[in-house]
Amino acid sequence: MNEAGIAVAGNLVVDYVKLIDSYPQQGNLSSISSIKKSVGGAVTNVLIDLAKMDTTLKLQAIGLVGSDEDGEYVEKLLKEHNVDTSLLGRTEAANTSFTDVMTVESTGERTFFHYRGANSLLSIEHFDFDRINVPLLHVGYILLLDALDSHDEEYGTVLARTLAAAQGRGIKTSIDVVSENSDRFSRIVPPSLKYTNYCIINEVEASLTTQIPARDSEGALIPDNLEKMCSVLFEMGVHDWVVIHAPEGAVAMDAEGKRYRQSSLDLPPGYIKGTVGAGDAFCAGVLYSIYKGWDMEKALAVGTAAAACCLSDVSATEGMKDIQSIEKLFNSMPKRKF
Repeated sequence: MNEAGIAVAGNLVVDYVKLIDSYPQQGNLSSISSIKKSVGGAVTNVLIDLAKMDTTLKLQAIGLVGSDEDGEYVEKLLKEHNVDTSLLGRTEAANTSFTDVMTVESTGERTFFHYRGANSLLSIEHFDFDRINVPLLHVGYILLLDALDSHDEEYGTVLARTLAAAQGRGIKTSIDVVSENSDRFSRIVPPSLKYTNYCIINEVEASLTTQIPARDSEGALIPDNLEKMCSVLFEMGVHDWVVIHAPEGAVAMDAEGKRYRQSSLDLPPGYIKGTVGAGDAFCAGVLYSIYKGWDMEKALAVGTAAAACCLSDVSATEGMKDIQSIEKLFNSMPKRKF
């Protein structure tokens, strides 16, 4: 019988968040006004968010870092939040992954320059299922984990094989994908969906996976298309929930075909300090709700408010609050039209 708790596997990253006055055209200069070092990636972001939501949660990290200063920084920070790091491997073969997050001060818009590093080496042998004694495993990000994304003759990808192994142990699985401009989605994402209980992704990733446009020619979100994406992702193999989130709100569907919509919070001017980590914060809110056995409606509310907490700080995790404060924020704030 699996014990209580949530395990998160995949990307462990050190973020160097650099506030800039504008994003320059190629060959031009932009001034950096500040540099802040913090953690990033699905494992670190989601686990620290969950730890801040509920200090009693048992949390486990699965991944690889380099034998370097950044690796020590990541491990130390996770331990400070009482995360079990016994399945966090150290490798001499690559440095710890890092991202330069270029954040425009006036808008909060960010652009990422990413070094894959140790994350690219994470594979099925690093998942010791004899020591992963939790009911829920989240893996992120597909398309940014080279060894797990690689081809597997039987399952399609190594990650699909890994998720199947988790389900074989009675562990529910959840996945997230990275947003990138590529044609790899239709090849690498679908194999994992057959072994996914909960698919929690954004509108860009859902669009590229399903080949359904998320926005019209004016850039406005098309909620009806997000519902179509949910149906297609279930057809591709998702078992329990599909949740698609966007800045405007979230659309979701359960295994019975029931559809849900949740507007994002209408935040006051000046509230948003940065958008880095907001998707992981939303994901953490939904994962926490799944773990607690809450229904989809509450999960979307918690995810929405958790994302709003994240937006209040330039780093990925420092804006997160406890679950009571998250629920209070959701109930007290007006909602955007969706």
